[in-house]
Amino acid sequence: MGLKVLVVDDSAVVRQTLTEILSSDPEISEVASCQDPFYAAERMKHFIPDVITLDVEMPRMDGITFLKKLMSQHPIPVVMCSSLTVENSQTLMKAMEYGAVDVIQKPKSGTKAFLEESKILICDAVKAAAKASVRKISASSYTVQPKFTADVIIPKSTNKAMVETTEKVILVGASTGGTEALTVFLTAMPPDAPGIVIVQHMPENFTASFAQRLDSLCKISVKEAENGDTVLPGRALIAPGNKHMLIKRSGARYFAEIKDGPLVSRHRPSVDVLFRSGARYVGSNGVAVIMTGMGDDGSKGLLELKEAGAFTIAQDEATSIVFGMPKVAIELGAAQKILPLGSIAPFVVSYCRS
Repeated sequence: MGLKVLVVDDSAVVRQTLTEILSSDPEISEVASCQDPFYAAERMKHFIPDVITLDVEMPRMDGITFLKKLMSQHPIPVVMCSSLTVENSQTLMKAMEYGAVDVIQKPKSGTKAFLEESKILICDAVKAAAKASVRKISASSYTVQPKFTADVIIPKSTNKAMVETTEKVILVGASTGGTEALTVFLTAMPPDAPGIVIVQHMPENFTASFAQRLDSLCKISVKEAENGDTVLPGRALIAPGNKHMLIKRSGARYFAEIKDGPLVSRHRPSVDVLFRSGARYVGSNGVAVIMTGMGDDGSKGLLELKEAGAFTIAQDEATSIVFGMPKVAIELGAAQKILPLGSIAPFVVSYCRS
């Protein structure tokens, strides 16, 4: 049996578009839609979805209120579907706190390539959500699109990065469940932690708010990366949504390069792109961590980092919301250490200091 999805959005156009996109995926067998949470509650008396896509702004009851009620009574994986304006990105951060598995951007009219990318991202987000471990909180034909590797952004290097130095760099990749995992990881980092570069699969206009929230919680500073930002001790750079991020080196200085380009491993930003650049420019000076998420983005890159001399870690199954990316990396032999989420930061800090 395929997945059952309930689309909740007050826009008839969005409901129709999402229904068509989701119905085109052979792994999704049934899609129903409702115009607001009250209709959704009635519909769910007879139709129990595996995943709900939920708009934020709706009449009668907003999506955040409905999400809170749902996750406190009958938890079902929820993917927030929003236009993701800057004004509501803080609201969407609240949705993640209330248990939403992911956030996707509403499809809008555009080029064929944009719409095809939207289809890939939306279907993948919904299928990832269906595999997620959620918990109660207190009160048209489907065409497989080309799956690009990191080669389209940065070619694989046969040269090793410069010899090991005392300055370490931490490289992190995460997807579904990553907002929670990164919060645990980064809040445990001391003020003098090595420089950190992160790819978390997120849409644009969302990573800046995520970085700001983490910055308010952490002892280190956290910011959305800008092109040319220096990787510094005590600072974490998060790849901006809808852009690839690479780490490069000029003399003794590491810096971030922000680039456009096609989806890599079905994502932009892609963990494989960051890790590939790390294998080339960081090498044995790197410690890399792959965290919770669906699919295989980052697994090949983690193997390249290991082969370049970096120390590599995968989050374990028990603490992963979706044990996809770490699982594939482990199966490839890319991870030298498998750790529960709460143990990763202490281990990384200890390793870097030793």
